[in-house]
Amino acid sequence: MNTNNEENQKHIPVVTEQSLQFLEHYINNASPTGFEWEGQRLWLDYIKPYVDTHQVDSYGTAVGIINPEAEFKVVIEAHADEISWFVNYITKDGLIYVIRNGGSDHQIAPSKRVNIHTDKGIVKAVFGWPAIHTRNGEKEEAPTLKNIFLDCGCTTQEEVEALGIHVGCVITYEDEFMVLNDRYYVGRALDNRVGGFMIAEVARLLKENKKHLPFGLYIVNAVQEEVGLRGAEMIADRIKPNIAIVTDVTHDTQTPMINKITQGDLACGKGPVLSYAPSVQTNFNKLLISVAEKNSIPFQRQASSRWTGTDTDAFAYSNGGVVSALISLPLRYMHTTVEMVHKEDVDNVIRLIYESLLTIESNQDFRSIK
Repeated sequence: MNTNNEENQKHIPVVTEQSLQFLEHYINNASPTGFEWEGQRLWLDYIKPYVDTHQVDSYGTAVGIINPEAEFKVVIEAHADEISWFVNYITKDGLIYVIRNGGSDHQIAPSKRVNIHTDKGIVKAVFGWPAIHTRNGEKEEAPTLKNIFLDCGCTTQEEVEALGIHVGCVITYEDEFMVLNDRYYVGRALDNRVGGFMIAEVARLLKENKKHLPFGLYIVNAVQEEVGLRGAEMIADRIKPNIAIVTDVTHDTQTPMINKITQGDLACGKGPVLSYAPSVQTNFNKLLISVAEKNSIPFQRQASSRWTGTDTDAFAYSNGGVVSALISLPLRYMHTTVEMVHKEDVDNVIRLIYESLLTIESNQDFRSIK
């Protein structure tokens, strides 16, 4: 962790009450991978007052643009999609089996309430599970993709289909946003709609503080990260940026059953995480570190062996190479319905991106050999 971190360091709040209302509304809205449109509308409505123009590609990646005429282009990016399920098979008895849409966790599914998204609207259902009484004395069977199922209150396949449910309907959990102990934001899909929120807040600060950037800024909320960084691949090719700052979540490793030897030592509340990985451009990463130190922003460090597993990789290896770096937000309980991030970390990721943009120069060259 950053050795300059002081326990009594004064925190600078960034998120306002109005911003927080948007975050709650944005998190509560469902935006499953491949079906992000409604969430993108909400995000664009929020960011439009702070940008000059916007664009949306065919798959739904949304981009707010400041200084669209500038030749030198800088991207700040997050991804908009959340993990979910697909209806895969409807039994003659009206039960529904599912497959993943992204990295959904089968172990948390039993007894969860869900929304099945159909052309007729939302259909409520639950992940059923045999009662403990019926399992007594036998070897416990763990939840797997082969045995978790949905019950929407129907007893025949025809009843299910009459509700508008068909193979391919997408399914999301109904859990919603809350603030825990006035310290943590909690909810499903903080991975990574909190990232979309943070980059929108950067745009707000630039506008409210009347900052004029010497380059074009592209605030990118990409789709389909959870299935292979696909939205980032598409939009990187369209924008052809010179520089990209990507923000996503990473694992807080302080809770039980996580091995710090393999996962690193990272904690919610101790600041943004700066990554070391092949896709992270070394000199650009040094700039971010210097910005954090200059502005007394606490930060942590993380190493990735071959790739970051985030949209950083997609931007870095596009267009013959784009100078890229990753600023991560520590998060507990990833890919559950109770993902947790620290309020101060959210403020500090926003500050670090904002201050870094004020430091980057137009046509800045980050090569070590010239």
